[in-house]
Amino acid sequence: MVDAVERVVYEYAVLRVVPRVERGEYFNAGVLVYCRAHSFVAARTHLDETKLLALDPAADASAVRAALRAVEGVCAGGAAAGQAAGDDAGRRFRWLIAPRSTVVQPGPVHTGLTVDPAAETARLLDLLVR
Repeated sequence: MVDAVERVVYEYAVLRVVPRVERGEYFNAGVLVYCRAHSFVAARTHLDETKLLALDPAADASAVRAALRAVEGVCAGGAAAGQAAGDDAGRRFRWLIAPRSTVVQPGPVHTGLTVDPAAETARLLDLLVR
């Protein structure tokens, strides 16, 4: 008899780059995934500089890249997470999905089922960003 692999609920949000907040134009540049059952939170990002400069020719690509890396760092925990390092995965996810008026913004939260949250993070990045 083959053991059934248990699928668990996960939540995710797309990370959007909004080069000029006042214009409301954006493009997808990453995904943020949280799975309570696995105490898992991760972000994967990919910055398309061509899209960035099409929306704002004066955009600072290195600053946007640093903001995306900061989200990844909060998810990873440790020193890169700053004050959030001691928080559990769920609290870090909730903090990261809070609305903010910055160049990198989270989209709405969606849910799904997975057996492997890390693989799901990579799949969502390919599907929704790349």
